[in-house]
Amino acid sequence: MSIGDDGGYGDGRGSGTGQTRTRLPDGESDTYGAPRRARTGLSSRNLVTVVGVVVLLIAAIAFANRGGSGNSETGADSAGTAKDPAAARPTAPTGTKPVTGSTAGIASGFPQTEQGAQSAAANYVVALNSDGMYNAARRQEIVNAVYAPSVAAARRSELDKAYGNAAFLARIGLKPDGTAPQGMTFVSRATPAGTKTESFKDGTAKVSVWYSALFGLAGTTSQKPVTESWYTTTFDMAWQGGDWKVTRFTQKNGPAPIGRDQAAASAEDMAKAVQGYGGFTYAR
Repeated sequence: MSIGDDGGYGDGRGSGTGQTRTRLPDGESDTYGAPRRARTGLSSRNLVTVVGVVVLLIAAIAFANRGGSGNSETGADSAGTAKDPAAARPTAPTGTKPVTGSTAGIASGFPQTEQGAQSAAANYVVALNSDGMYNAARRQEIVNAVYAPSVAAARRSELDKAYGNAAFLARIGLKPDGTAPQGMTFVSRATPAGTKTESFKDGTAKVSVWYSALFGLAGTTSQKPVTESWYTTTFDMAWQGGDWKVTRFTQKNGPAPIGRDQAAASAEDMAKAVQGYGGFTYAR
């Protein structure tokens, strides 16, 4: 529902009886001198009370109608039974506070819960798609923080071959040491749009993360301008050493939304945005 919809709220007009009552003075008498009997009915005070109750009732009904045809956003079913919002909407926030710890600048210390596994997966996607992966020392820190010890050494070797390949780096416009040419800003950033638990049992979890990724070189002479892509990465994770660690992953393209007819930013504006806007600690 748009903000402009009033959802049935009104100003109270039309809720009265539409009648006017004239009350005679108490001291007026009839032709025989006997005092006139007071007209029975509601007093002014009672009338105000009744009208107030009616207005409140109308407002309550209007407020209830804002939610639609019966099911509220909190997940109540047609029988009125409350549901867990997290179960009804996989990407809905739970209200659980994000972790306060970090390892090598990456959020750590996630709880051994389904929500904790989803939060870990979201933060690991950000780390593994960051520009730090193109720096040998930083890449080692990321791998050690994200992967389980049993697979970290093998992953380091594989990633060193991929990210340290001079031909690959030249193809994406970087220098042999993984840095951007002078006057340019290298952009590699992921932004999770949502997470979903595929399985969760016995200290293991499989979590999918849907995210957008910015990648390229921002600069006036760049031949590799920054572009946006969408991916879904699924992590197999295990609870080890008091935290969730990745044991393996798979990645696929999309789902990608239809792009809007929106003017692309200049190279200067894109560079300023990447340098000026920091990242987040993602929590379920």
